[in-house]
Amino acid sequence: MINERKYKYFTGLELPLITVKNTTASLGEIAKTWRRKLNAKVIGITGSAGKTSTKELLASILSEKYKVNKTKLNNNNHIGVPLTILSTSENHEVLVLEHGTNHFGEISYTADIANPDYALITNIGDSHLEFLKNKKGVFKEKAALFSATMKNSGTLFVNYDEPQLIKAVRGYKKKITYSFDSKTDVRGRLLGPDEKGKEKIEIKYKNHKISGSFLYGEQNAKNLLASSTVAFRLGVTKTQIINGIKKFKNVNRRLNVKNYNNNFTMIDDSYNANPDSSKLALELLNKISKGRKTIALLGDMLELGSVGAKYHKDLAPVINRNKIDKVITIGRLMKSLNKELKAKKIDCRHFSSRSELRRYLRSLGHKNSVVLIKGSRGMKMEEFVKTIEDKISG
Repeated sequence: MINERKYKYFTGLELPLITVKNTTASLGEIAKTWRRKLNAKVIGITGSAGKTSTKELLASILSEKYKVNKTKLNNNNHIGVPLTILSTSENHEVLVLEHGTNHFGEISYTADIANPDYALITNIGDSHLEFLKNKKGVFKEKAALFSATMKNSGTLFVNYDEPQLIKAVRGYKKKITYSFDSKTDVRGRLLGPDEKGKEKIEIKYKNHKISGSFLYGEQNAKNLLASSTVAFRLGVTKTQIINGIKKFKNVNRRLNVKNYNNNFTMIDDSYNANPDSSKLALELLNKISKGRKTIALLGDMLELGSVGAKYHKDLAPVINRNKIDKVITIGRLMKSLNKELKAKKIDCRHFSSRSELRRYLRSLGHKNSVVLIKGSRGMKMEEFVKTIEDKISG
């Protein structure tokens, strides 16, 4: 399938060619047709934070009972969603589909193609504000997944810790509710960190109860509650859920806690960042420190529009409250945080040059410490993770 305007470049091929006016739109139509032929139940997931980890965790759990296909890597846009649907075979029983966005209309488009049987929105946060304007805009865009599922008379999994989501589904009967703070169908309780810093969690649904320390971070505890809610609804047993959690491999560069020699721990959360996920990552840094020195290496949180500087400054009280010992920043927006921290007399250092930061990291002592690395995708913070790892192994 090629754009009809490009046909002249392929006339020498001895292959059948289909020409179309718009390859992206045609890909969507083909995927939509294939979706109608599938027997698999489609679960759509979106949210400002945690959607990829929730997708991976849910797929791991459901695989204990069903033949599951899922979104690979981060293929969650107008190209990735159709390709994922087309990669689903007639033998699959469940498709766990991630829907991403940073512009209005993207989720409406991909949800219309996917025609979900079930839908989950992890949360509504301050993400992609450069294009979605404000939290109301984020909600409007994410809620399109619920709208498409309701149109299909599907089932919604509703996080009752998000007031906007409660309003969005008022009057709709085919829903399963979950929460840490409200009386809902599925109820979670955070019991604090265990001796390793993992979150202890208890989940109750009817006469079922799951409890234990499974994952690092409050965000992952929220992802686990959401995933368990879906699993219970789809008839997965308690034993199967626990087995699926144990087999779950944390998504690369998302709250990966790595322990090394010399009592050194690194939290690699370098894949992306927004205000909510950054606050939770800083809290995790404090929780697992156990008396060790805490260091936060932070890069810009991008796509926040005109309020970007404010959201960076707002991390200062979080850092202060969690008693982070040292903060290292890089990026234009992180200058705002650096100035705020200096005013509070918190040990901090800002870098404008990536090469200078790398040299500094090579000289930085790491014994008896915990370091968090976090920043938006465009900041390529994984390069600094490698700098630290190379130093340790060198």
